[in-house]
Amino acid sequence: MNISESELERPAHIGSIEWKLRQQLAACYHLFDFLGWSESIFNHISLRVPGPERHYLMNPFGLNYQEVTPSNLVKVDLAGENVDPGPYRGNPAGFAIHGAIHESRLDTHCVIHTHTTAGMAVACKDGGLSHHNFYGALLHRQVAYHDFEGITVRPDERARLIASLGDKPILILRNHGLLALGPDLPSAFLSYWTLQRACEIQAATEAMSGADRLLSEAVRTQAGIDARRFDPDGRLAQVMFDAMVRRMQSARNISVG
Repeated sequence: MNISESELERPAHIGSIEWKLRQQLAACYHLFDFLGWSESIFNHISLRVPGPERHYLMNPFGLNYQEVTPSNLVKVDLAGENVDPGPYRGNPAGFAIHGAIHESRLDTHCVIHTHTTAGMAVACKDGGLSHHNFYGALLHRQVAYHDFEGITVRPDERARLIASLGDKPILILRNHGLLALGPDLPSAFLSYWTLQRACEIQAATEAMSGADRLLSEAVRTQAGIDARRFDPDGRLAQVMFDAMVRRMQSARNISVG
């Protein structure tokens, strides 16, 4: 399946910068499907576009992730209303989460929400995410929690969700799923990848017999310091995202722009 959409195919009403963001976001949706992180037609990855209005892109509701293309992504305002006319709308369950974060967190341009098995399993544990494995330690002091209130469709939950998130880059929605955000898509992807791996390892560890080896507060703190030292120029997220997209394209023999 070839869904490449080049600059020559860019619709006239979409600027070149937004088009590149659309290509990147479409690639991310395909990558999530390739990695098994999609949930049928549900869940969302949103990406802000340039401009003071804080409009953002998200998947058209009703399409599978591998059907997302740069041109069929839906652009919505903070209330979830379509900015441009088109045959698709976004999923209303995504607006309360994504609209709230794009409105309140000026440092955030990309928001990822999933219902992966490992992520939901950890979200259902009273203790939440363990920081006693390699990836969990990298996220020490970076995770916030929000209690489940039902399907996230009521506007009044937005303020409580933002209060729960605070200034953290990761929010575990209790009994629900995972949320990761970042200043750009690759940064949010790397945070989410690390979180997902931490959840998978935690689920496997808790399924094994025997006592766990726990990390000290000092070691968990040092792990975060080491991670920042490992990426002094801040290029790791982009390099990793590009590599993962190439891996997917090679395996599927496709292009996403």
